[in-house]
Amino acid sequence: MIVASNLTKRYPGGLEAVRDVSFTIKSGQMALISGHSGAGKTTLVKLMASIERPTSGSLVVNGQNLATLRTSALPYVRRHFGLIFQDQKLLFDRSALDNVLLPLNIAGLSRRDAIRRAQAALDKVGLLPREKANPIALSGGEQQRLAIARAVVNRPTVLLADEPTANLDAESASAILDLFIDFHRVGVTVVLATHDQSWIERCHPNVLRLDHGRLL
Repeated sequence: MIVASNLTKRYPGGLEAVRDVSFTIKSGQMALISGHSGAGKTTLVKLMASIERPTSGSLVVNGQNLATLRTSALPYVRRHFGLIFQDQKLLFDRSALDNVLLPLNIAGLSRRDAIRRAQAALDKVGLLPREKANPIALSGGEQQRLAIARAVVNRPTVLLADEPTANLDAESASAILDLFIDFHRVGVTVVLATHDQSWIERCHPNVLRLDHGRLL
């Protein structure tokens, strides 16, 4: 469960990207953050992912208040998150399989178990036949699916995505949304920031509408 109470993020210079926002996203729910460019969608996702820290208010994710959590504890909290951003931060000098293996290697899984789980994640997103390919050889949609495989390989309880289909054609975007719906159906809490209103019609999520940092 994600609970925000009077959440505010103020950057140097006085810009309040998120202002006095309160909401609840239930465990296993799909939520969509919508709003104009600059509304605060990306900042809100980064706050939930503990990449940014709140200026004031509280943000409780899986029972942990990220606003008061020690910095040293944040890496352990992030293990419960799967993160997907527009710039996928893929490693272009490594294969698709190696990209998905990275979080498992960090978690200390044995090589055998890590490969098995990474291949299962690639299979889920339809990329197992391309496991040896480097990301540069993949299409935009395939690169995004690779980023999703890497995000879910650790079996996160919360999947956070910021504009995951912004640079994709309609067919690829639809396929990506299908993947998020599939994860939601098996109990993963899914939070998507997007300007694409057609998603609301397809998956009927809990909608958080932002306008200049405020929740409508």
